[in-house]
Amino acid sequence: MSVKNLRVPLAVTLAVLAAVAALVAGPTPRQEAVSAGLARLPRTDAPTAATPGGENGAPAAGGTPGPIGGPGANGGPGTNGGPGANGASGAPGTPNAPEATPPASGPTPPGATPPGTLPPVVDHGPRTGNKVALTFDADLTDAMRRQLRTGAVRSYANLAIIDLLERRQVPATFFLTGKWVEEYPQVTRRLAGNPRFELANHTYGHAAFTPDCYDLPRIPKRSMTADVARTFDVIAPYGGRQTRYFRFPGLCHDRTALSALAPLGVTVVDGDVVSGDPFATAWRPLVRAVLSQVRPGSVIIMHVTEANAPMTDEALPHILAGLAERGLRPAPLSEVLSNGEPTP
Repeated sequence: MSVKNLRVPLAVTLAVLAAVAALVAGPTPRQEAVSAGLARLPRTDAPTAATPGGENGAPAAGGTPGPIGGPGANGGPGTNGGPGANGASGAPGTPNAPEATPPASGPTPPGATPPGTLPPVVDHGPRTGNKVALTFDADLTDAMRRQLRTGAVRSYANLAIIDLLERRQVPATFFLTGKWVEEYPQVTRRLAGNPRFELANHTYGHAAFTPDCYDLPRIPKRSMTADVARTFDVIAPYGGRQTRYFRFPGLCHDRTALSALAPLGVTVVDGDVVSGDPFATAWRPLVRAVLSQVRPGSVIIMHVTEANAPMTDEALPHILAGLAERGLRPAPLSEVLSNGEPTP
């Protein structure tokens, strides 16, 4: 290819050079750094959270079980949990989470303890009165996320449970993992918007804080504090009835794990009634497990993570009926632990 020699008038050349010089000498636009969000403790090896996208509210029937997940719905599809890019696959899409804002000063949240002290561990409230706490864990691990992405399961958000609790105006407390909140921001917003629901912390990615905890991947000791702090940060922008209650994955903890939580000012909540709903294949054993153990002040442990406990939504109406027959009434966890006094 030949290149032609173009003759450019000297005046034009000088004009162009003058314009370039003016641009170079002109003022540079000022860049302002914008910082929106909550202050977080430094993280060491915690993964960076991806912006959540698609979320699906339809319950799954079966699916490949993941590590200690939560209930999967087997009672038919529920209401869609909110807008998402790819429904059940949870593929990344348009951000749905609210902007993080600094927490407003207000009353001390339930479960708050003096930072720097070893957190208390509670199994139940006082054995007086007639109140019990329904608690639901919302687990999500990286393996469970991969199952969503590949279509091995349809959903880890059991909306049939939430529908029933809302319809019957039943109080409950939800222990949320940070990754579950990021995967299901609209469902989280729905939980936070219900004045009968409390929100609590269940770690960021449902990793084990001790060895040999149900084959869950283990979090390094140096990352424990930051992991839990990060989860509080993820939940905080949603508002609602937030607490400083924390539950370890698998209820697995030792003194090292408790010491890691000391800077955060939390109360560790285990529970005295284990439903056994993960991977259940029938609902009746869950009902028997709960009603045979429950007493005034009990903290009942169930799951709201759809594909991993597919019988929980079917068992729940029978559990509620059995509690009523025994004169027991569900209440927020904070009320059960505080001897029945309503919390603001």
